[in-house]
Amino acid sequence: MALLEVSNLTKIFGGVRAVQNVSFAVEAGIVYSVIGPNGAGKTTLFNLITGIYVPSEGQIRLDGRDIAGVAPHELARFGMARTFQNLQVCMNMTALENVMVGAHLRLDRNLFKGALRFPSIARRDAALREEAAELMRLVGLEAFIDAHADAMPYGALKRLEIARALAAKPRVLFLDEPAAGLNPKETSEVDILVRKVADSGVTVVLVEHDMKMVMNISDQILVLDYGRKLAEGSAAEVRRNPDVIAAYLGTHQ
Repeated sequence: MALLEVSNLTKIFGGVRAVQNVSFAVEAGIVYSVIGPNGAGKTTLFNLITGIYVPSEGQIRLDGRDIAGVAPHELARFGMARTFQNLQVCMNMTALENVMVGAHLRLDRNLFKGALRFPSIARRDAALREEAAELMRLVGLEAFIDAHADAMPYGALKRLEIARALAAKPRVLFLDEPAAGLNPKETSEVDILVRKVADSGVTVVLVEHDMKMVMNISDQILVLDYGRKLAEGSAAEVRRNPDVIAAYLGTHQ
C-alpha cells in the first residue's frame, strides 16, 4: 500500500473545475514532485490534500486512513506537515523559537504543570531546544541558532521553515515552491536538503517551478495541466513526454 493515495480528486469553485479527476499514489521515502504551467491546479491540489480545502469529489488516503476534509491540525497528528510558498515565519521570535513552535503538537500542554514549572517541564524544554538546534544544523543554519528571524536572509528563512516543519516529526512533508525567489546557490542548498530529508525516511511531496531542481531530485513526477493529470513518471519519462513538452511550450491542445 502506498503511503499517500489520491483517487479521482476534484475541486469545483463556482463553475470552475480547478482540479479534475486527479489520481496518483506516493510511495514512502521518495521525492514526488508536482509540476505544470501557471494555473495548472498545483496549489489547489496541495490545499486539498493538506486540509485547507474540502474536495468536491474523490478520496485522499494517508497510510490507508481517509483524510479528505480533515483539518490541518489533525493531519499534523497523523504525520503530515507543510510549508507555503509565501514565508510564514514569526519575525518577532528567534530562529530557534520558530523551530520549537513546530513541535507544539507533541508537547504536554498541561497548564498546571507549566505554571508551576515542574522539573519535567524544564527538562522537556531543554530537550526541545537541543532538538530544534539539531534540526537547524540539519538544514545548514547552525550559524543562525542564536539569531532573530528578522535578521536572517530570505534564503535562510526558507530553510528555517523546513526545519520547523520537520520539528513535527512528519511522515510526509509537503513543500510548496521551496526554491521560489532563491538565487542559484540557495536553490542548490535546498536541492541537497530535500534529498537529505527523503533519504532520512520522510516522504517529500514537492511543488516547484525550477525544472532543473525537479529533474535532479525527483523519484516520480506528476504533471498537471488545466487541473487534469497530463502525465506521471520518472524524470526521464516526463522530460521526453510529447504532451508535457507541448504544454510547457504553449502548444498543448
